[in-house]
Amino acid sequence: MTTFPGALYYRDAYRNWAQIFKIMSVLWLVLALFMALPLAVLLVEKDLDAPAFGVSLFIVLGAALTTWLLTRRVSLQLKPWQMFVLTSASWASITGFASLPLILGAPQLSVTNAVFESVSAITTTGSTILVGIEDLSDGLKLWRGIMQWMGGIGIIVMGIAILPFLKVGGMRLFHTESSDWSDKVMPRTGGIAKATLSIYVVMTLMAMLSYWLGGMNRLDAVVHGMTSLATGGFANSDASFGAYADQPWILWMASLFMLSGALPFVLYIRFLRGSRSALWKDQQVRGLLGVLAIAIALLTFWRVMKGDSGFESLTHVTFNVISVVTTTGYASDDYTQWGALAIVAFFYLTFVGGCSGSTSGGMKIFRFQIAMLMLRDQLRYLIHANGVFTTRYNHQPVTSDISRSVVAFSFFFFITIAVLALGLSVLGLDLVTALSGAATAVANVGPGLGDTIGPSGNFATLPDAAKWLLCIGMLMGRLEILTVVVLLTPMFWRR
Repeated sequence: MTTFPGALYYRDAYRNWAQIFKIMSVLWLVLALFMALPLAVLLVEKDLDAPAFGVSLFIVLGAALTTWLLTRRVSLQLKPWQMFVLTSASWASITGFASLPLILGAPQLSVTNAVFESVSAITTTGSTILVGIEDLSDGLKLWRGIMQWMGGIGIIVMGIAILPFLKVGGMRLFHTESSDWSDKVMPRTGGIAKATLSIYVVMTLMAMLSYWLGGMNRLDAVVHGMTSLATGGFANSDASFGAYADQPWILWMASLFMLSGALPFVLYIRFLRGSRSALWKDQQVRGLLGVLAIAIALLTFWRVMKGDSGFESLTHVTFNVISVVTTTGYASDDYTQWGALAIVAFFYLTFVGGCSGSTSGGMKIFRFQIAMLMLRDQLRYLIHANGVFTTRYNHQPVTSDISRSVVAFSFFFFITIAVLALGLSVLGLDLVTALSGAATAVANVGPGLGDTIGPSGNFATLPDAAKWLLCIGMLMGRLEILTVVVLLTPMFWRR
C-alpha cells in the first residue's frame, strides 16, 4: 500500500503536536488537583465562592482528561523544537486556566485583570491589581498563594532540567546531566526533581511554622510561607509586609526564607548528600551575598545618616533589599520615600535577580559575573594581543557557546524592557511608571517605582492594553526571553 508524502507529513505533524498536548494534559491535571484545596476550604466554611472554584475545577479537569484520552496512545520522544513550544504553551495555558476562579469568584474580575493576576502569580512576579485583599475569601487568598507556590517549583524544575537542555541564556553552565560534568548530583534528572520537590516542601513548611510562631494567623502563615519560598510576593494585605512592620522577628524570618528561595536548590541536594561547603564554594552564592551585603550596608548607612533608628533601618533595608534582589516583591515600607539614592539603588537592584536553579527571576547573578570575566579577558587581550586565556567559572571552562548565550540573553533582556516601556509610554504612562513597570515585569520583581505602581500602589489603574503588555513581559522574563523569541523567528518553523 502506497503512502503519499502529504499523508506522512500530516501524520508526523499530528504525532509531534499530540506529544506536546499529552504532557500539557498532565500539567493541567496537576493544576486541577491543586485547585481542589481552596475548594475544600470554601466548602468547609460554606463560602459563596465555592461554586466558582467548583466550576473552574470541572473545566480544567475536563480539558485535562479529554486531551489525555485523545493523546494517550502517543509515545513520548520529544525533539528540541517541541521543548521550546511545550515550555511556552504550558505556562501560557496554565495561567489562563488559573484565572478562572478570579473571573467566576467573588472579585468577578474582568478577563484582563484575572489573567494579569494569574500571570503575575504563576510567574512569581507579585504585581497585583486587587484592592482590599483582606476582604477576599480564605479560599481565594489560599489560591493566590498556591499559584505562586506552583510557579516556584515549576521555575526550579525548568531551570534545572529544561533550559540547560535548550542551551538558553548560558544555562548550559548548570546542566547537571551533561556527560562533560564529573560531579553529577544524582544519576537522573528525575531524581533531582524529586529531591528538589522534597526540599521545597520541607522549607515551605518551615516558613509556615516560623510565621505562625511569630504571630501570624494560620491562613496568613500558610500563604506567606508559600509565597516566600517561591519568591513570589503575594501577601494577604494591601500593605504587603507593612502589616507586620512592628514585628521585626517576622521581617527577619521572611528575609531568610526569601534568600533561601533565591539560592540554587541543586546545592541544597549536594549539601544534604555530604558536601557541607557546597553552598559557600559556589561562585553564584558568594556573588549574590556580596551584592546584598553592599546594598544593605549602603542603604542602612544612608538612612541612619538621615536620622533614622539604626536597628529599625537595618531591619527594613535588609528585608526590602532582599525582597527586590530575589525578585520576591514584598514591601515592609515605601522605600521610594527614603530619598533619591534609595530610588536609584532599588531600580538598579531590580535587574540583579538570584541564582540559577532557584525560584527567583531577574538577570541572574551568574550573568553579571560572566560579563565581568569577559570584560577582564578583553582588557587582557588589549594588553597581550597574542595571549591565550582560559575563562573559568565555578572551576568549569566558559565555552564560546555559553558566552554567546549570555550576550544574546542580556541583549534581548534589555531590548524587551525598552520595547515594553515604549509601548507603555504610547498608552499614556509617565516615564517612571513605564520604565519601572517594564523592568519589574521582565525581571519578575513585582512593584515598580512611582505613585501608581510603587510599593504603596498597585497595577489596577493601568489601561487594559498596558496590562496585556506586562503579561507578555512577565511570561517572557520567566521563560528566559530567548525561549519565547525563538518561536517568533520564521526559521524556527522552517526547521
